Amino acid sequence: MRQGRRDGFREFAAGRSGHLYRSACLLASGDTHLAEDLVQETLGRMYLLWGRISRIDNPAAYAQTVLVRAFLTHQRRRSAGERPVGELPDPGAAAGAGDPALRLTLLEALGRLAPKDRAVLVLRYWEDRSVEETADAMNVSSAAVRTRTSRALGRLREQLGGDLAALAEL
Repeated sequence: MRQGRRDGFREFAAGRSGHLYRSACLLASGDTHLAEDLVQETLGRMYLLWGRISRIDNPAAYAQTVLVRAFLTHQRRRSAGERPVGELPDPGAAAGAGDPALRLTLLEALGRLAPKDRAVLVLRYWEDRSVEETADAMNVSSAAVRTRTSRALGRLREQLGGDLAALAEL
């Protein structure tokens, strides 16, 4: 029984860790070390409740919720403001081809948003979650998600300037 449980978790972790890592990178504004820590914490929490996983309808969505909540908890800590400087993350290591300068500009702009604003944008537009799913993941009301999404998009537009199409052509 225990071996089967371990194997089931290993299969789940292997299948979801890449997706969780990409989401964590967006939440962490490109800080790959923090993203790795968030994924590790998420998988650790998932392992602890893996014996009761049959009660969870969608383990992948639950893991995403655990990831977002771990990120928000981390942001509330006093040490969350520390930002190491040095080399930029390797844009080739991230999924998808595109303009590296645009990608870095967007990650930097996401990084300047408040943690909850960043979380709502990642969940709604990167994870393609509904308002209700996002509200559940963030433990807020649907109205709060709609309001925060609107305001976060406005702040992102302010940071990037009025014409996003011009940025895409860089």
